[in-house]
Amino acid sequence: MVHYFVNWSGHHVKLTWRPQHTVQDLSNVTSVHGICFHQGRVLLVHVKNRGFNFPGGHVEHGETPEVTLHREVLEEGYVKGHSQYIGSIEVSHEENPLFIEGGKYPMIGYQLFYKMAVQECLPFLREHETIARIWVEPEEIPYVINDHELAQVILQEALTS
Repeated sequence: MVHYFVNWSGHHVKLTWRPQHTVQDLSNVTSVHGICFHQGRVLLVHVKNRGFNFPGGHVEHGETPEVTLHREVLEEGYVKGHSQYIGSIEVSHEENPLFIEGGKYPMIGYQLFYKMAVQECLPFLREHETIARIWVEPEEIPYVINDHELAQVILQEALTS
């Protein structure tokens, strides 16, 4: 497992990459993301006010994580394909003095990650919150995503699994 500490808007948060980890309580899943491959390149989307990252988002009421993945990659990246679960980031607020008990996020939550082989790439229409999509060579990802170092770890997992 790989650990990193990040500062998210003043919150001291511990992130732990957990390959192939099965989350028992899906109510602790805060988001689902896809590493989408097409013709040897990786899809990155630019969501308003957040910069480029892998497509993904929050689980809607009644959705499974896999349904969330397919909805999010279609809404943000306008792609469809076959997916495979690769692991999770455990997001721990145990050392976050600003954590709000009973707030929007659990003390320990999970961001689930899948890899996707894109089967269909639709025209990019900007109908949702995404303002751009790009296809990037895997080795260029660290120069485009500046969220946290785990992006590279997760990408390597997707490339090798």
